[in-house]
Amino acid sequence: MVQPLLLKPVFKERIWGGTALRDEFGYEIPNDQTGECWAISAHPNGPSIIENGPYAGMALDELWRKNPELFGNPKEEAFPLLTKILDANMDLSVQVHPEDAYAKVHENGELGKTECWYILDCKKDAHMIFGHNAKTKEDLIQQISKGKWNELLRKVKIKPGDFFYVPSGTIHALCEGTLVLETQQSSDTTYRVYDYDRRDTEGNLRDLHLEKAIDVTTVPHHETGFSPVVEARENATITMFAKSSFFSVYKWDINGKSAFSFIDQYLLLSVIKGDGVLVHDGERYPLKKGTHFIIPVGLGEFVVDGKCELIVSHT
Repeated sequence: MVQPLLLKPVFKERIWGGTALRDEFGYEIPNDQTGECWAISAHPNGPSIIENGPYAGMALDELWRKNPELFGNPKEEAFPLLTKILDANMDLSVQVHPEDAYAKVHENGELGKTECWYILDCKKDAHMIFGHNAKTKEDLIQQISKGKWNELLRKVKIKPGDFFYVPSGTIHALCEGTLVLETQQSSDTTYRVYDYDRRDTEGNLRDLHLEKAIDVTTVPHHETGFSPVVEARENATITMFAKSSFFSVYKWDINGKSAFSFIDQYLLLSVIKGDGVLVHDGERYPLKKGTHFIIPVGLGEFVVDGKCELIVSHT
């Protein structure tokens, strides 16, 4: 019998991390500098573990390989997506990610990294870095070499509920006091452009990756964005934030009992607010803030009942 797949996240210590993943979601985090929850991951650097049913104890990357029918017998060798929650207790490094072709050559066949952010929470008057003001590669190189960060980097104000699509090649950084759900290609490749001269726990300046970063940065910066598409249905409002060749991302606002059916599409789901229950084939699966799960191909109809909000994605 096909069942929803509940997942156990993986947590990552980061120099910029904090305690919001424990304080806001109740997770057992490894320490007070926990920056990332890899919530739905089949990446070798931190695969999620199935928590229920016949596949309990199996890592998601192994399940992808051994039971491809649960994902519609996909052509991709590797699970294509990665869902994270990020606690930017301090500013992240200013960074950029490569696209697929560059990463394949320069990062041992790794995928590129196009991503998107849903702002779960942030401090008052928060902002992030999104894009740059250089008109040419030469201009970009010159401003980086002279450390003209205030002139080069674009700052964008943010608030809870905002959504940002971040294509590969986009210079960006989350800033202090921001909690984000990130949907991305399954990649762990980041090129640091600037890190505020921060030092690691051993007192060393953190590595920068300027040559690769300059190679992959889109110049001039391209504004990207989608206009949300809202669908009202019984006891649910479905907002489509993005639809691209890499992923589609939605927000489900559930207020009562709402039925869904997906025959040929697997879904990645994260409960970001409230609680409820998923009902399928007579079984009830509790949903609470911080629950992450996959609806496999062939599950058919299921019901979500409660008052909760979910971020949902698929390829």
